[in-house]
Amino acid sequence: MKRFLSLACFGALPLLGQTNTAKTAAPIDTGDAHAAQALRTTDTPAELSARLAWWRDARFGMFIHWGLYSQWGCHYPGPDGRLQDGLGEHMMMRLKIPRAAYAKIADLFNPVKFDAETWVATAQAAGMKYIVITSKHHDGFAMFDSPSNDYNIVKRTPWHRDPVKELAEACRRHGLRFGVYYSLGRDWDDPDVPTDLKPDGWRRSNTWDFPDEDKKDFTKYFERKVKPQLRELLTQYHPDILWFDTPERIKPAQSGELMILIHALQPGCIVNQRVGNRYGDYRVAEQEIPAGGWSDAWESCMTLNHHWGYYLGDEDFKPVTTVVRNLIDIASKGGNFLLNVGPTGEGVFPAGSVERLRATGEWLARNGEAIYGTTASPFGKLEWGRCTQRVTATGTTLYLHIFDWPKGGRLFIPVQPGNVASAALLVDGPARSLRVVDGPGQGTMILVPESAPNKISSTVVVQIKGPATVRD
Repeated sequence: MKRFLSLACFGALPLLGQTNTAKTAAPIDTGDAHAAQALRTTDTPAELSARLAWWRDARFGMFIHWGLYSQWGCHYPGPDGRLQDGLGEHMMMRLKIPRAAYAKIADLFNPVKFDAETWVATAQAAGMKYIVITSKHHDGFAMFDSPSNDYNIVKRTPWHRDPVKELAEACRRHGLRFGVYYSLGRDWDDPDVPTDLKPDGWRRSNTWDFPDEDKKDFTKYFERKVKPQLRELLTQYHPDILWFDTPERIKPAQSGELMILIHALQPGCIVNQRVGNRYGDYRVAEQEIPAGGWSDAWESCMTLNHHWGYYLGDEDFKPVTTVVRNLIDIASKGGNFLLNVGPTGEGVFPAGSVERLRATGEWLARNGEAIYGTTASPFGKLEWGRCTQRVTATGTTLYLHIFDWPKGGRLFIPVQPGNVASAALLVDGPARSLRVVDGPGQGTMILVPESAPNKISSTVVVQIKGPATVRD
């Protein structure tokens, strides 16, 4: 795509005189520093389990990063009219765009092609069970109608619509759960938001408009903006999930206060651990899958290409095989997969994203029972793939996800001989029964066809007699 536009398109939009020439974004502090410690909760184990029940069954959700940075695909016009690379949705900080100049992007932001029904239909076609959208990212601009702060999409853009409201309503019409992302400890439009000095030498606060960090008072921002906007999100849209990001300087008492506030206004709302100070209902892994999962409920959030927000020219989308196998790997470790899409400034999902999501949904249409409502594998590492399981009062079902089809048609599983009641290949139409024989080393061998029925991942369903007795 060309990165040069006529300045006439921008009207009176201010231009930058200075740019950050860095080519790659530095690591971001995501608030995961306490990953090795158990989460704190303000509820009983029974209350927490009940709140998380639907979420654990869902396994797969859509993350949406959308904001003013989407207007030109995370680029911004420089003095010569060429679009400067903002490196991603953090472009306001990366290019040190003055807040008054950045705010004028809102004068042009008019996503007339946005359609909540289309977004929800895309998520459903992908087999996703919930959606989380950025209600306010680090730039401080609210993508919802915020009575407490006029810097929002309804008041400041020519569009004058509330996409959070429309998306929440569409999700409920079609049976999807709905969540909102909120940038907690970073807000580049607010003068009172301090951040820590990072190892790479950056502060994630606005130091170009507000250089004196010593004058910044997080509590003022917390009381003036965070709490009012969270009340608005909870009472106006009744989200099932509040997905916080970047806790930064929030104090333990403030994190605890938010947990109490959220559950007072919306008792069933699930909160991630980035509310800060080890509070939260579940923890988050960003752009990675923990090798062994975690004992707490957890979720892995990942991009489909290399950026969270829509990035001009990034068409390097992950192959469908990678997406599906990531989902399987995460489910096999007891986690959820939150897969990101970055809509354009017009409100459209990039075609490459839609294509991958549709293909993922086609796989799930045939194999969904091996993902939804399952729990972590009883096995350790399996050389041929992964395993999920479903345990009920009447027995255990193992779902064997085969990435590397066994040569000679013999699939070994470390289950005691005689413990397998039946095995079948999950394919279109009725499942195909498979023969089971004793294997070496007190294991079991399943005789499968010579070739894989699905090149992405084939599923073998194994019924265990009574409680599973597994050799690992």
